[in-house]
Amino acid sequence: MSHAPSHVPSVSGTPAEAPATLPAVRRRAADVAVPCGGALVTGASSGIGAAVARRLAAEGGWRLVLNGRDRARLDEVARGTSAAVFPADLSCPGAERRLVEFALDSVGRVDLLVAGAGIGWAGPFSTMPQPVIDEVFDVNVLATVHLVRLLLPHMVRQGTGRVVIIGSLAGTVGVRDEAVYSAAKAALGAFADALRYELRGTGVGISHVVPGVVDTPFFDRRGVPYRRSRPKPVPASHVADAVWEAVSRGRDEVYVPGWMRLPGRVRGVAPALYRRLAARFG
Repeated sequence: MSHAPSHVPSVSGTPAEAPATLPAVRRRAADVAVPCGGALVTGASSGIGAAVARRLAAEGGWRLVLNGRDRARLDEVARGTSAAVFPADLSCPGAERRLVEFALDSVGRVDLLVAGAGIGWAGPFSTMPQPVIDEVFDVNVLATVHLVRLLLPHMVRQGTGRVVIIGSLAGTVGVRDEAVYSAAKAALGAFADALRYELRGTGVGISHVVPGVVDTPFFDRRGVPYRRSRPKPVPASHVADAVWEAVSRGRDEVYVPGWMRLPGRVRGVAPALYRRLAARFG
């Protein structure tokens, strides 16, 4: 099937399909699981991203490309696998394009993107430095959106593919002292929903994995450790299991743990009640 070119450049600089042409390709249902192939995982040097990389490697059949900021930790995650590594800070200009070019050169095609790169910041919004506000949106939102934009035309031409976006319960309900992080993760959730509608019938699926509290270095790096007694943090491997469920079963949205879906439902059905409970219990 041929596609009319547009003004949107591809990674190589040749014309690529504009998003408006995407629904024209109808080869397989978007909720069908993606077979093994090339997979790109961002944020893979630690935490959820590292757990996802290890899970995909254990499943076998995937040609992996791993991205993260820390070269030493990235090499450690890749050790014992055939994964190619591309250390880079995705908030730097042009980093997403270089990563996509490297991935396509390394594995030939990308059938799966797991967008796991993310950073947080905790504290009163009035004290949050402006550069940190920009960095939270750059890493969590813009880097993900740019990567998806660069890879999507390739997946659509293939007639198959899946993008897994790692969200957060903070983006579903909002969390006190994490206003910007909550807003960034909410943006990713809305992006996943809207793009899923647009891609219906193209063979490319969008999954949104929504963890609650996960036992990773994330909390130390955001500046405030996690001190609540509940909910208890779950291992990053549980989130990797949810990602695998999304990929292998073609799931649109997976909460980790599953009961974490409840607060969002309460907020949607009875927002005033939810806000009173949240104000009282946090």
